[in-house]
Amino acid sequence: MKIRGFRIEPGEIAARLSEHALLREAVVVAQEDRAGETRLVGYVVCAPEAGSDEGDGSELAGALRAHLSARLPDYMVPAAFVRLAALPLTVNGKLDRKALPAPADEAYARAAYEAPQGEIETALAQLWAELLGLARVGRHDHFFQLGGHSLLVVRLLNRMSQTVGVELPLTTLFAKPVLADLAESIVAELSRSGLQELPAIAEVSRDAPLVLSFAQQRLWFLAQL
Repeated sequence: MKIRGFRIEPGEIAARLSEHALLREAVVVAQEDRAGETRLVGYVVCAPEAGSDEGDGSELAGALRAHLSARLPDYMVPAAFVRLAALPLTVNGKLDRKALPAPADEAYARAAYEAPQGEIETALAQLWAELLGLARVGRHDHFFQLGGHSLLVVRLLNRMSQTVGVELPLTTLFAKPVLADLAESIVAELSRSGLQELPAIAEVSRDAPLVLSFAQQRLWFLAQL
């Protein structure tokens, strides 16, 4: 299959995943998240030595992500990992894909949750949650470990310019993928530009002619010329 232009072999990913000492079985499938983005999800059955207590799902997801990151390119590493007691099978003994549960928030590799602090972090957390299809995002969460990718980075930066009122270069998010760190960069940029708070959006009356945009002014000028 192809995801975001990359050729993906789910069987190869599952094979590398099964090499982990704590796993007995693994399967990787492509699913659409709540935001409509296609992502890879790994479903794993742990070996007996892993214990029966599922514990912190995000801790397991982090360990499996680190395991695969050392063996596969980033675009082949699943966004989420779901632990199951057994893989669901059809009456014919094949994988029942319809019975696979959707990943919960703890299926992602994430830090211990701490609520966003301040206006900028709160606005960023809401944007991340919408784009990544998550219920909540903490201030120490990592954008790419939550399933983010380069295409979502572009969408995020566009949304940030509208919501937060600042435009950052593409490299900033790759250099500062943790929410609190990115918010700090935004605050610094706002300080340099002289903006200390989010710009207010005022409703404009439609009863009178509207002010032309720069592009419209240019078209008018060319028409007059």
